Amino acid sequence: ESDAGDYTCVCGDKQSTASLAVHALPVLFKEELKNEEVQEGASVSLRCELTKAAPVQWKIGSKVLKASDKYQMRQPGTTAELVIHDLEVKDA
Repeated sequence: ESDAGDYTCVCGDKQSTASLAVHALPVLFKEELKNEEVQEGASVSLRCELTKAAPVQWKIGSKVLKASDKYQMRQPGTTAELVIHDLEVKDA
C-alpha cells in the first residue's frame, strides 16, 4: 500500500504521469491454532501463522487477554504466539 501514488517519467521538457493504486490482500491464517492438552502447573505455547504481518488480539471466550505474568504475547513477523504460565484447570 505504501507504493501507491503518482509516478512520473520525465524526458527533457516532456513528462508522462500515471496513478498507481495498490489493493491490500486480506490477512489469512497460514497455520491455525492447534488443540493442546497440558498438565496443571505447566506452561503452554499457542501459536498461529498469518499470511502477512498484522496486529492480533488474544481472547479466551469473549474476554480480551492482556500481557501479564500469566500471559506472554509475542509476534515475530507473521507468527503470533501466546504463552500461558502456571496453568490452572480454569484456564481450559
